[in-house]
Amino acid sequence: MAWAHYPPQVAAAESEVPVDGRLCLALYRAAHAMDAIYRALLAGSGLTYPQYTVLSVLRQDGPAPVMALARRLGLSSNTVSPLLKRLEAQGLLTRDRGAQDERTVLVALTAAGRGLAEELADVPTRVTAASGLTEGEQDDLVGRLHELAGALQAGTDR
Repeated sequence: MAWAHYPPQVAAAESEVPVDGRLCLALYRAAHAMDAIYRALLAGSGLTYPQYTVLSVLRQDGPAPVMALARRLGLSSNTVSPLLKRLEAQGLLTRDRGAQDERTVLVALTAAGRGLAEELADVPTRVTAASGLTEGEQDDLVGRLHELAGALQAGTDR
């Protein structure tokens, strides 16, 4: 249990916080709200949020090895591979073995995939507008959440 690594006063302090004032519940609610808005914005595209993120990264960065794509998204290759297979079956990307190292699989957008990714390029702006956050507030929040994720990951790695 993660709490075993923390001083008892930290664990006790968390148990005294009302449930609706706890960080975990606030993050849970925010994640559900974020999921709902992305589901609405992506509804016409036929993409799930994870599939959308794959297309977005490939649109921004260009072709990438599967492992690099997985790292960029913070996912395991076992999680990314089925996403890539579905997107390839939809004609949105290609997966090709590396010419110099056949163990490497390079992923690239097709013309249809690039077109769809371009159509969805305004989704992050629409999400920011729906959030009511300014660009600066969003940048600050994203930075804080990355710090939180890193700290929590470090806590579970102990």
